Amino acid sequence: MSTTLVMRRMPEFELDAYDAASGHYTTVSSQQLQGKWAVVCFYPADFTFVCPTEIAAMNAHLDELTALGVVVVPISGDTKFSHKRFVETEPLLNHLKLTMGADNTGNVARKFGVWNEQEGVALRGRFIINPDGVVVAEETVADSVGRSVVELIRQIEAWQHAYRTGEVCPANWRKGKKTLPVNTDMEEMTGNVGKYVTLEEILA
Repeated sequence: MSTTLVMRRMPEFELDAYDAASGHYTTVSSQQLQGKWAVVCFYPADFTFVCPTEIAAMNAHLDELTALGVVVVPISGDTKFSHKRFVETEPLLNHLKLTMGADNTGNVARKFGVWNEQEGVALRGRFIINPDGVVVAEETVADSVGRSVVELIRQIEAWQHAYRTGEVCPANWRKGKKTLPVNTDMEEMTGNVGKYVTLEEILA
């Protein structure tokens, strides 16, 4: 049986959290994400090297993500108290507006399949979830290399277009580029995709 969550419902969860925008403790839950586009983004730990760069990059693009109707939930195995101290001391996290989930038992990361039992931390797992609560994309990488927020936004825009129109998006698709209207022209397009979109258009 496949272990991927893609095309499956997001696991249910509720966590203590630290709201960096208000400076208050709160909670985050899967219930709060229902009916919305969401990104659940696990990272190994506070007070590490790559993690604050990822969080800061996500925060820098938060207005763009919010404009797309996306809720972003970063989660690690640290406590909400650690999150608060991390935000207060790490210069990259000045002006942070994200609410950080505290999965200090690792149970939520286990549900998403990204808990590293040997190390006792989460892998870098990132999940895009549609308004139906279904995971449509996941990316999991080891801890030494950070992920691209620009690529995340590109994928979200593509998934939102596909969700809204029933069309599909070729490799490298960005807003304004050609899509494949398989919802109306599937038979004509089968075996003839190159008549609709060229390699040059794909790579442009």
